[in-house]
Amino acid sequence: MRFFLIHDSFTELPDWPAALPPQGFLWVTCSRRVFEVQLERAQQHLQRLAGGGLVDLHVSDLLNPQLPSQYDYTSWYDLLVFRRLAAGQGTERMFLDEERGTASSASQALAAIDTSPVGFAVFDRVLLTVHPADCSVRDFFQTRLSQLGQNSHASGDNGPAPATEFSRPAHDDEEAHLGVDPHLIEEHHLAGLAHGHRTEGRGPSRLPPSPADLMLRIVNHMVDSYLDLRRLLTRQLGYLQQDMLRSSGRFRHWQALLASRNTLHMLEDICEDQRSALQEWIDALEDWPMPTDPVAAREREVLRVRSRDVQEHIERVLNHVRRLETSSESAVQMHFSLQGSRTNAIMRTLTVLTAIFLPLNLITGVFGMNFDALPLIHASHGFWLAFGLMALVVVMLVWWFRRNRYLGD
Repeated sequence: MRFFLIHDSFTELPDWPAALPPQGFLWVTCSRRVFEVQLERAQQHLQRLAGGGLVDLHVSDLLNPQLPSQYDYTSWYDLLVFRRLAAGQGTERMFLDEERGTASSASQALAAIDTSPVGFAVFDRVLLTVHPADCSVRDFFQTRLSQLGQNSHASGDNGPAPATEFSRPAHDDEEAHLGVDPHLIEEHHLAGLAHGHRTEGRGPSRLPPSPADLMLRIVNHMVDSYLDLRRLLTRQLGYLQQDMLRSSGRFRHWQALLASRNTLHMLEDICEDQRSALQEWIDALEDWPMPTDPVAAREREVLRVRSRDVQEHIERVLNHVRRLETSSESAVQMHFSLQGSRTNAIMRTLTVLTAIFLPLNLITGVFGMNFDALPLIHASHGFWLAFGLMALVVVMLVWWFRRNRYLGD
């Protein structure tokens, strides 16, 4: 369990603080097992610092490693459980390049997909996150917020702060004439702040002003981490589809393809749960009382903008998963269509050959009758006349079938 105090700086504390400072908030992050072991102690400190502990049902939700994404709330905190979509460790080495792979590597890549839930308990001035033991999101944000804290501290000591994502040129005030707060425009432009990206010509962003803001940044980062998983799924499905549609050979990796389709269905369900949970959070955010302080009111609007941006990212992920599902279904249909076309071509060839040899069998059958008075039966040139007749029939039938495109080149 680790503790970070966030205000104008980012400071890690050795333990629960005795009291919260007048400004800023506390970020408490721990793994699911540590939270289970130190639950009683955590409840006592939350009661003391945040004005109330966690409800028993919410504790069970935070400790459940299979819980789908969902949102719930009380009068003193909000609870969001969000399942992540991430590629597992070592999956980047399972494919030789963007196209080449094996059925075994594809199956291993699917099995390595991580969909573990991360829980957020958002108090007024405390954020509690419960994550899996190997969660890299906490380490990323620790490094990122530490850098932001150092930049913020340096700008405060060395004079005016550098131009940040919240600053705008003096001449760029069209939004103000339209009745739009320019600060909100800048916040919306930086909705991808959790990635650590920096906009060209602008300085470093600021630290999150509230637990809800930090929670949204973490959720946004978790949603956008789907990019690595998208590459993995695209490469794996691309290999299976190429192997399936190969002109020669028989497709043997039906189990891997079925596992891929099941995985896509699972990811679609997870994305829909994510969208529903975030929509409930947005609806609850609309019911929060609007602060009278202009700065706090602006931060509340920024939360709404950031929440809608995260929801848009989830929609993009959901649309991409559905496109992959459609592509997989189309590849299967194309495979069976191709197999049907090959079967039709084989049957057509066999039918043409049967049609060619059928009159030949008729001719040989006629001359094979046990009659003494058959024409040409006793002639010395009878065999050659019958053979020429059969050859002429073959040539004429082949020409007629080629003309009607019953036979290919």
